[in-house]
Amino acid sequence: MDEQSSYLSLKFSFLKTELPDPRSLAADFIGYFQEKRVKIGRLFLVIAMSGLLFGCASGAKVENMRYTEVSHQYDRALEANVDVNDVSGGTETNPLWTSEISNEAFRQAVRDSLSAQGLLGEQGNYDLAIQLLEVKQPIMGFDMTVTTHIRYVLTDKATDEVVMDEMIITPHTATMGDAFAAIKRLRLANEGSAKRNIESLMDKLAQLKIEPSTVSLAD
Repeated sequence: MDEQSSYLSLKFSFLKTELPDPRSLAADFIGYFQEKRVKIGRLFLVIAMSGLLFGCASGAKVENMRYTEVSHQYDRALEANVDVNDVSGGTETNPLWTSEISNEAFRQAVRDSLSAQGLLGEQGNYDLAIQLLEVKQPIMGFDMTVTTHIRYVLTDKATDEVVMDEMIITPHTATMGDAFAAIKRLRLANEGSAKRNIESLMDKLAQLKIEPSTVSLAD
């Protein structure tokens, strides 16, 4: 077979080849992108739900930890005479991890609480040292209970005498009714436990009877 015959044979074979139906191609094209759109939509839904359930962690907020109800009477020696300087044991919050209680936030919450009770004194005769010994948190759960173990040491600056040394343990539970997002429920549980702890601190301070020769908790 010469070259011209080969060319003609190839051309004839090409012309006989059945081309795909344009309507079928269009349908396949549309179906492909519809499938991709569904998958992308599902992906965005998963991402949105993850953000709703987890999101970025935020630390316990001062305004949600402070105790401002005035329901006690305190020894006059404590009025406008208690200062807070040393707070330790707290943890800064990593936004990619879990909510925590920082030293500075808890210190400010205690100061605000003392101020509401009329006890805060910038240069007071009594120094309140605070140590967050443990903030026990759940790993997961619908109801999240956080328990704070906090030690408070009240010292007379003039004599270096320890007036009060108490460890206070308080739990608090945040439920799905408080917040749907787990990361927010944990923060609310942190704040609620811290607030209860500060409230218990005020109870202890209200029981103090400070006299020239002795210091005791009232019966």
